[in-house]
Amino acid sequence: MVRQLGELENAIMTRVWQWNRPVTVREVLLDLRSEREIAYTTVMTVLDKLHRKGWLRRERVGRAYRYEPVSSREAYTAALMNDAWATGDNPAAALVHFFGLMSPEQREALRDALRVAALFPTDPAAPDSPESGTKSGPGSGTKSGPDTGETGSGPAR
Repeated sequence: MVRQLGELENAIMTRVWQWNRPVTVREVLLDLRSEREIAYTTVMTVLDKLHRKGWLRRERVGRAYRYEPVSSREAYTAALMNDAWATGDNPAAALVHFFGLMSPEQREALRDALRVAALFPTDPAAPDSPESGTKSGPGSGTKSGPDTGETGSGPAR
């Protein structure tokens, strides 16, 4: 049941990002029904849950709400991965198993991401961090992080 709910949340979020505009429960329902039988109240409940989690914002229009994403698909995916990783007693073992499930292309993408992450430390007190105001090496300028398209620190959880 939990896995099905997570899959439904992902299916709904995918549609909201694809449409790139505010959507109603009815629009999501009609699209989901092309793949499976689902109740209006189920879609409404999941959209409300995503709103309460901070992944969607909503605006009342007449008697209905219109929902739109707060964050990018990448930020959402990262948060899901972080939540899953945090549920285990042994995060290192979970990572080893996760890496074992990855395709060669995914492992290469991970290597690339680790190289980029190493360029932009997240610790504000780190000597090379832009927040610390400390410059590293002769003639170093201000560093900036990768352009993720994000503003803010992501949704409240």
